[in-house]
Amino acid sequence: MPPLRLILATLGGVALWLAFPGHDVWPLALVGVAALAVATAGARPWVGAVAGLLLGFTWFTPMFVWASTYAGSPPWIAMSVASALYPAALGLVLAWVQRGGTVRPVVGAAAWVLMEWGRAVTPFGGFPWARLGFSQADSPLLGVATLLGVPGLGFAVALVGGLLALAAQRLLDPARRDARRAGLAVLAAGLVALTPLLVPRPTDGQEVTVAAVQGDIPPGFSRTLTAERGAMLQRYVDRTLTLAEQVESGSTPYPDLVVWPEGASDLDPLGPRTGEDTTAEIMRAVDAVDAPVLVGATSRRGGEDPYNMMFSYLPGEGLDASYAKVYLAPFGEFMPLRPLMRQLSPWVDRVSDLSAGQDPGVMTVPLADGREVRLGLGICFEVVVDPAVHDVVAGGAELLVVPTSNAWFGDGDQAAQHIAASRVRAVELGRSVVHISNVGISGLITPDGVVHQRTALFTEATIVGDLPLRSELTPAVRTSPWVAPAAALVVALAALGVVGPLRRPPRAGG
Repeated sequence: MPPLRLILATLGGVALWLAFPGHDVWPLALVGVAALAVATAGARPWVGAVAGLLLGFTWFTPMFVWASTYAGSPPWIAMSVASALYPAALGLVLAWVQRGGTVRPVVGAAAWVLMEWGRAVTPFGGFPWARLGFSQADSPLLGVATLLGVPGLGFAVALVGGLLALAAQRLLDPARRDARRAGLAVLAAGLVALTPLLVPRPTDGQEVTVAAVQGDIPPGFSRTLTAERGAMLQRYVDRTLTLAEQVESGSTPYPDLVVWPEGASDLDPLGPRTGEDTTAEIMRAVDAVDAPVLVGATSRRGGEDPYNMMFSYLPGEGLDASYAKVYLAPFGEFMPLRPLMRQLSPWVDRVSDLSAGQDPGVMTVPLADGREVRLGLGICFEVVVDPAVHDVVAGGAELLVVPTSNAWFGDGDQAAQHIAASRVRAVELGRSVVHISNVGISGLITPDGVVHQRTALFTEATIVGDLPLRSELTPAVRTSPWVAPAAALVVALAALGVVGPLRRPPRAGG
């Protein structure tokens, strides 16, 4: 009956929310997928669509509450509803391909991949946050990411959930009760879930010592853009000078590389009026620590258009290389539908439309000992964008750097969700990750997905540690782009009735 189906889907959405960081009950992702599979099996398409909408709304609304920290409730609700439209489409598709009433785990998992692909690319470039794979940083399924990337990991989560749903359906539905088949479905789910543990996660490689500086925001200010101009830069200069003193005294190892986060300099290093003084202040810290320093700043690059950038400064030399963010976040770094959005929040016009860079974030940095390290930069939300991270690894990156500014999102779970995504990427790509936030959570992540020296939110911290460099490409770099097309083929064939037996029409009312 539709009411029971809708209740089940609603509870599935709550389970998905609880699976992600902030609560970290990763097995509940399987439960959430299973709930939607059962709720849509044998349902009419409109019931499947409503079930998916309810699942999406109860999943995304509490998960995205951090979006309301400064912008207020209307943008948060609008973002949650827009995101829920994708599970609504998923529910419709599941109802159609499961119209005979039996859960179809493989087809259902393929449909989940398609739904997440849709969210990743539409609208306005997409927002691939909260994909199933990003809930699995502590799961035995995580090894799938090495083989098939985040899309393949999402497929594995949905497949296990679908198998569990099939087992439950066999046991609980008197018309289909078959304990033997239910047991086989559970066994298959267990094998799929545990086999990825056999995938190796090598962490060997020549090491570099990295120092990552978390400056926090000045007392009395709520977020970086409300601070007095120059206040943020001064905090990072001062902390790096302190680091230099600790290195000089021998209490801290000498860092091969120092990383500041996105927006660490609130003055434009290339500005015609501020550039000279800003560069001089940055170089004061660079020369003191005697190591290359990566600096995040918004810059107009001497022109009219602003860019979100990372700069590399070398001791005794100055600016050496730069990267302009390619994949900009809609509604955060550019404002689609500005006249309409202005009706939802007065904060809309505080968001400037940034310009996108053109080249992947691969940067070669010479070290003091004569070595060179190839860095792969993914500024802020770029870490959840598949092409952004795959392109830099394919371009030779040996170490990933994720500089971010989480001050926009207050005390919510966004920062925990963010560093979890970096953990999944570390395993997927076989790379160490320097995840550095201006307010936290920051950490040094080895290629096995383990976070070292994890910081707390809204604290000052400087973390120093050794990370291995790796250049070998994981299978995921090549296979991940093909997961969504393969899933589309499976769903299309199932929808047309080409794969699987002919299905009877759904029962009335379902």
